[in-house]
Amino acid sequence: MRIEIKKGMRSIVAAAAAVALGFTMAACGSSNDASNTTKNGGSAETPTVSFMLDWTPNTNHIGLYVAQKLGYYKDAGVNVKILPTAQAGAESSVENGVANVGFTTLSNVAAFNAQGSSLKFVFDLTQKQVARWCALASRTDIKTPKDLSGKTFVSFGSAEQSAVVSQMIKYAGGTGEFKTATAGTNTFETLTSGKGDFAGFYATWEGVESELNGPALNCFVASDWGVPGNPDQLGFAVKDSWLKDSKNADALKKFLAATKKGYDYALAHPDDAADILVDTAKEAQIDPKLAKASMKLIVDQNIWTTDDPKSMPGTVNFDEAQPYLDFQYKAGTYKDADDNDPSEAPQAKDLATNEYVA
Repeated sequence: MRIEIKKGMRSIVAAAAAVALGFTMAACGSSNDASNTTKNGGSAETPTVSFMLDWTPNTNHIGLYVAQKLGYYKDAGVNVKILPTAQAGAESSVENGVANVGFTTLSNVAAFNAQGSSLKFVFDLTQKQVARWCALASRTDIKTPKDLSGKTFVSFGSAEQSAVVSQMIKYAGGTGEFKTATAGTNTFETLTSGKGDFAGFYATWEGVESELNGPALNCFVASDWGVPGNPDQLGFAVKDSWLKDSKNADALKKFLAATKKGYDYALAHPDDAADILVDTAKEAQIDPKLAKASMKLIVDQNIWTTDDPKSMPGTVNFDEAQPYLDFQYKAGTYKDADDNDPSEAPQAKDLATNEYVA
C-alpha cells in the first residue's frame, strides 16, 4: 500500500507499516535497470519489467513472488524487478517512468487521470469486494452503519472513502455526517484507545489479523448499504504511452501471463505460496500464520475468481466498474488539475483494458 492515501481506499495500518519500515531494497527482482534490456546467453534480448508495490508485501502481491521464485518469469522470457513502495506512490512512479507497472485500484487510475495522468488499468486481481468498514465488536452501540452518524472515522481524509461511508450511513437511515481523525501507527490501537470509532480495513489482511490476534471487529460491506458497483478493483496499471511501443506491449503480455500463473499456483497451493511469500519477502517480516490464513480466506471466498475457483481471470468487470465510478463522480471525488469537477464521469472502458491478459 502506498503512503499517499488521499485518492484511494487504503488501510491505515498499511500506510503506517510502509512508513515505519522504509524499505531500501528491491524484493526478489532482477538487478537490471528498469528501463533496460539484458542479454540472455549473450544473444537474445530479454525485456525487463519493473513492478512497484503499493504497500508492504502481502497476499495481494503473492503471485509476483511465486512467479519469481518458481521461474515463471524466466520461462516466459521476461526479467521482473519488484520495487518496494515509494513515498510518491505507485501511480506517480508509473506516470513518471520510475516503474513500468504499479499496483493500484481502478478508482485511483480514474482520480489520477482526471488530473492529467495517462494511466491504463491492465489487470484486475480482486473479483470480490475486500474493503470492510468496521468498529470494534465491543462497541455494542454500533449495530448498523446508521449508528456511525456523528461518530469519528479514522482515516487520512480520502474523499473516496468519505463518499462511501456517507452513503452507507444515509442508506441505513442516518444523517451521513461523521467526524474524522488521523490514524496513528496502528489503526487497531487508534480504535481501542478511543480516539476513533470506526475505520476501513481489508478483509483479506487486517480482517484476518483481527480473527487471529484480535481485537474482534464488527464490519459492514459497502454494497450491502447502497454503494453501487465494485469499489475494490485492485490490480495493475501502466502508463498508456509506454504501451505504444510494441516491445513493451509484448513484455507486458509475458509478464501478466506469468504473474497470473503465479496467482493460480497460490490458489491451488495456498500454504506453499504463503511460505514462498514469507521466505522471499523477508524484509516485510510477514507472520506465516497471517499469510496462510489470508490465503485460506481468499480461496474459500473466491476473492480472485469467478467461474473457476482454481484460475483467476485477471480481467476487469466493466459492468461493476462503471456504476462505482459514476457514484464517486456524483459525490465530487474526482477533480481535475484546477480542483474542478470534470465535465463527465470517468469511463471504465477508457481507463482499463483486458487486451493484455491471456
